[in-house]
Amino acid sequence: MVRLLVIGTGGMAANHARAFAGIPGVELVGGVDPRPEPLAAFNAEHGIARGFASLDEALAWGAFDAATNVTPDAAHYPTTMPLLAAGKHVLCEKPLATNAADAAAMAEAAARAGVVNMVNLSYRDVPALQKAAAMVRAGEIGAVRHFEASYLQSWLTQPGWGDWRTDPKWLWRVSTAHGSKGVLGDVGIHILDFATYIAGQDAAQVSCLLKTFDKAPGGRIGDYVLDANDSATMQIVLENGALGTVAATRFASGHLNDLRLRIYGDRGGLEVCFENRVSRLRACLSPDLEIAAWHEVDCPPVPTIYQRFVAAIRGEGAVDPDFARGAALQRLLDRAEESSVGAGLGLAV
Repeated sequence: MVRLLVIGTGGMAANHARAFAGIPGVELVGGVDPRPEPLAAFNAEHGIARGFASLDEALAWGAFDAATNVTPDAAHYPTTMPLLAAGKHVLCEKPLATNAADAAAMAEAAARAGVVNMVNLSYRDVPALQKAAAMVRAGEIGAVRHFEASYLQSWLTQPGWGDWRTDPKWLWRVSTAHGSKGVLGDVGIHILDFATYIAGQDAAQVSCLLKTFDKAPGGRIGDYVLDANDSATMQIVLENGALGTVAATRFASGHLNDLRLRIYGDRGGLEVCFENRVSRLRACLSPDLEIAAWHEVDCPPVPTIYQRFVAAIRGEGAVDPDFARGAALQRLLDRAEESSVGAGLGLAV
């Protein structure tokens, strides 16, 4: 039996709780939130017996093996470090931290603790991503030379997920004073992982341009100053010298939450799509290169991050993606943000 503590009780925490509750041999034993009413409602909904107003209280009790950390981004570092010090396995929501120094400290602490440590890069659960990565590692497209990746959202253009102008859960994402690093910090980590994981290489250099658009009179709505970036474009150099572009935006009208990657090697190319919650992979490989014929590739289902976390605790699977991966991605995000301030000059990662 894996006894699990849930830290944070927001919308994403509910997803975690439902997913873990569906895994045989996992028991949700406690919830943590300083707000008594949301905590009580969350525990009642998910059949959790104990509630704690603070992580310190939960650690003093201690009768849990692992924790899933679903707190706001800025709380990841101060809440995860005590868990690691107590020898608890941790699944942390992305991003691992809000800066590279904190993320590196978390990765180092996890390594010292010798516990299972994973970051929730949820698109690792996309079958087409895993199949494409396996094909690249098997050499099916040869040496990677070029790629184009994008993460497209449109919630600033239509109310499909609610009215961002009136809902705090969206307003904070466009205000740096409320903890947002814009689209780069919100979904940039996903598309950067999507691209570099499939390519099988880390980024060696990045340059970035960020843009914030006028969205309200005076650039603010109530207490929210709308100054976080809305669109980002990046140029990436991989370790082997391959070039790629990465784009992320909240203004992609017609796309609710879609990820795309086109990756090309000297022996073939792949197109990976996750659109309308459907995963698809297409390939152009020898002997079809001369006629540019593409074909669909079958992609079998893959375990979820929640299943992989539990399997790793039981010694039945790899610890991937781990905190070291989350720290590397945070370093890349920091360098991208710094390069945007330097007029898009490329910075080594």
